[in-house]
Amino acid sequence: MKYYCNPLNVNYRYQFNVQAAGGQMGPLQINREAADPTLLYYKGKYYIFASMTLGVWVSDDMANWKNYRLPDNLPFYDYAPDVRVVNDWVIFSASSRTHNCDFYRTKDIINGPYEKIESDLQYWDPDTFQDDDGRVYFYENCSNNTPVRGYEADPETMKMLTDWVPLFEGNWKENGYEVPGEEHSQIPVEGEALEAKINGYLASMGMTREQAQEKMGPMFGMLEGFMSGAPYIEGAYMTKHDGKYYLQYAFAGTQYNIYGDGVYMCETPLGPVKLAENNPFSYMPGGFMPGAGHGSTIEDGNGNWWHAATQRISVNHNFERRVGVWPVGFDADGEMFCNQRFGQWPIAVDENSKMDPWKKPEWYLLSAGKAATASTEEAGKEASKVTEENCQTWWRAATAEPGQWVQVDMGKPYDVRAIQINLADDKIDMESPKPLQMDMTGGRYIEENDYPTRWTLEGSLDGVNYFMIEDKSEVNTDLTHELIVREDGLQVRYLKLTVIKTVYDQPACVSGIRVFGFGDGEAPKAPAFTAERTGDCSMKVAVTSDASDAVGYNILWGHAADKLYHCYEIIGRTEQEVKALIKGQDCYVRVDAFNENGITEGTVTKL
Repeated sequence: MKYYCNPLNVNYRYQFNVQAAGGQMGPLQINREAADPTLLYYKGKYYIFASMTLGVWVSDDMANWKNYRLPDNLPFYDYAPDVRVVNDWVIFSASSRTHNCDFYRTKDIINGPYEKIESDLQYWDPDTFQDDDGRVYFYENCSNNTPVRGYEADPETMKMLTDWVPLFEGNWKENGYEVPGEEHSQIPVEGEALEAKINGYLASMGMTREQAQEKMGPMFGMLEGFMSGAPYIEGAYMTKHDGKYYLQYAFAGTQYNIYGDGVYMCETPLGPVKLAENNPFSYMPGGFMPGAGHGSTIEDGNGNWWHAATQRISVNHNFERRVGVWPVGFDADGEMFCNQRFGQWPIAVDENSKMDPWKKPEWYLLSAGKAATASTEEAGKEASKVTEENCQTWWRAATAEPGQWVQVDMGKPYDVRAIQINLADDKIDMESPKPLQMDMTGGRYIEENDYPTRWTLEGSLDGVNYFMIEDKSEVNTDLTHELIVREDGLQVRYLKLTVIKTVYDQPACVSGIRVFGFGDGEAPKAPAFTAERTGDCSMKVAVTSDASDAVGYNILWGHAADKLYHCYEIIGRTEQEVKALIKGQDCYVRVDAFNENGITEGTVTKL
């Protein structure tokens, strides 16, 4: 069996960014980034095209990925690449608000050539879809005050055969999951309050509304949307299954834990549309690295369905992001679901057979909250951060000298089957290696060189005698989320990670040493809990039974007792307010408990 663990272990390139604000450029920000993935299954291989990567990731089995640079005529600095098969061609497009967005086509993804198809359109978050009858459709938008829209396209030229057809807009008052902010905390501003906010901003800039409209033109509408704080509805992606059309979209802000994907059902590729009962479709607000938005959904050669989407870190920059992939399925009623229960634990894949999308984890999380020590550490960034199950905190060595180490003590020997090493970045202080590519929104340089990241991982039963588990001391790869699998198991108590080399020779930073396997005790008892509505689109769930035997809980909910398709994982607490419900829709809830020894399901209750 092969395994992967989200976020995917691929080459996330460094970005050197400045952003325009108030007529001036802000400070240089440095972070790794990949996001907005298009997952493609083509001629027996998986391909992921993600923003700001300069290339494509390719896999034979979903578990092992290799990075390839793509031909230089592609628009690597445009966001949200969409890649689809149309007839005999692979069609590539990406987003810009500052220039027309051309299409490109090829019959050889890695080597090209990519033929340009000139376009007179500017669009954002594109998606191309070919129906079974050969007709082609194109969708786009990323806005909080205009709708996602589409048109029928000429398969050869991508020119419009129809006018734009508006399909749907945000509806945060009824779809709680569309409210932006961490934990859906930022209620948008409307009406007179919005007018006052805009007028106050313009006055501070010494401008009247009329002057601003004349100077900014169409961009003034974007200012109004930005000032409202309304959620951005973006990232359209069309999937067809069993004669039904599923138009997916992203919601509520990529920098927030609640970034996810919803779905509308369509009677035809251009509507009319109706919100699917199962929403949000992809939603993972808890766990080590939350977020599961702006994605794509495909079927592979074995009939397995997968959803790739964006996970967030968003500490060094709002767009500090990663990519994850989860199993997808369709129930007897045609509802599309994405299984993100334990969606950041190792996932077993068999590249030769059809899989159960609801297959349970083979191993359990052993490392949460365990003690840790280090060779050196900065105040506030101590060794203990590596077991917090929080990608926004990390251990940082107090020096950039090679050989700094951090060690996890699990308290006793465990049967360890997998270890995920998550490297982080913090306060990188340097100039951009090359000039930034500038436009009206700011500037960016994507690191083109491939630098190695090197380390060793040792294990011990007594903290004195160590054995090598994984030696990466001479590799030439730069992989920040390595998963080390030992299917036969290791008896180990101490795990010591020694960092030998980092990119740009920065101090070592580690956000997670995540250990999976088996404990030797009992699974937790089924939890007792309460669940009550706190608003039209929210509920509070609280575990009321003894929590001493549980590491954490999965709060599950759905619109029917047998459709608990949504999940919020919590560790270190026993209650959570969930603000992702749909107004007026029935809601059923269950809480499952987990620890190092197993998972125990609770009972279902109706709100």
